[in-house]
Amino acid sequence: MPLLRQVARPDVSSDDVLRFYNLLFGKDRDPVAQPGTATGTPGDWWTVFALCPDIFKHATDGFAVYRNPARKLDPVLRELGQTRAGWVKASQFVFSQHCKSLRGLGVSEEKIAAVPHWQVSDVFDARERAVLAYADCLSQAGGRTPKAVIEALKAFWSDEEILEFTYITCLYDMHAVMSRALRLEFDDREDPIVEVPAPKAFDASDFLGAARREG
Repeated sequence: MPLLRQVARPDVSSDDVLRFYNLLFGKDRDPVAQPGTATGTPGDWWTVFALCPDIFKHATDGFAVYRNPARKLDPVLRELGQTRAGWVKASQFVFSQHCKSLRGLGVSEEKIAAVPHWQVSDVFDARERAVLAYADCLSQAGGRTPKAVIEALKAFWSDEEILEFTYITCLYDMHAVMSRALRLEFDDREDPIVEVPAPKAFDASDFLGAARREG
C-alpha cells in the first residue's frame, strides 16, 4: 500500500480528478475500494496525487505537455529518455510503464531489453546512444553534462528539441523519485539493499580482525 492516504471516489471534490477517475477506472468504480488500471497497475498514483487537486492538475497537465502536437521531439527518442530515467532511479513503475510506451511505438524487444545496459549494446544507432548518454547526464549525474554530449545532440536536434528532451526527462526523473518515496504503484516494495546476517557464531566485535585474517 502507498504510504499516504488515498482519495476515494465519494471524497473527490475536484472536477479534474473526477474526470481522470472516470477515464481510468470507469464511472461507477471507486479506485480505492477496487484498484486496478488497464495497464495492470494498482492505480494508486492517481488516488494519492488526488490529495492535492492543484498538484494533481499540474502533474496531469505535464503529461499533456510531452504529448502535445507542438512537440518537435521524436517520440521514440523521448521515450528512451523516460525509460532510462526510470531505470537509473530504480523506479519499477516508471521503467515498466515506459517500456510499454516504447513497445507501442514499434521499438524492438531487443532494444527495450538493452536499455539497462545500453553502453555495451550494439543495437542502438548513433543518435540513440547520444540520447541515452544525455539521459544519464540528467538522471544519473544530476545534470553534469560534458559539452561533447550536447555537441553530439546538436548534430541531429535543434535547440528546441534539446530543451524539450531535457524538460521531459527531468520531469520523469522527478516522478520516479516520488513514486519510490511514497511507495506508489509498482514501487510499493521493500528496498533490496539490506544487511545480510552473519553466522550465529560470529562475534561482531572482532569483525576487522576476521576480515584481516580472511584477506
